[in-house]
Amino acid sequence: MWVGLLSVDALLGDVHSLKEKRSLVRPVVAELRKRYPVSAAEVAHHSLHRRVKIGISVVAADRGFCVDVLDGCERLVAERPELELLEARRRLLAEDDVDEAPREALDKA
Repeated sequence: MWVGLLSVDALLGDVHSLKEKRSLVRPVVAELRKRYPVSAAEVAHHSLHRRVKIGISVVAADRGFCVDVLDGCERLVAERPELELLEARRRLLAEDDVDEAPREALDKA
């Protein structure tokens, strides 16, 4: 099992309010979810009206699929004229990379 994570930091163009920001960001997040088998959400810069950070994740059986999906997601965001891509960071984790907590520790949390 592989987990792919993508964090996209972008600058919004001529936006003067949080309401305008949401009207631009919501369709991008919705399109990511519609076109790719991912979870996506605005994850940071909630109170800044010209910045947005979108977090995207995918789980798949093989690494190549994760890479292809994350490449497509990054391209989709980069091609949006209302967004200026500042940074895209990605991380791929194999099942063996994740430390497992004992079941008892999870039950107490």
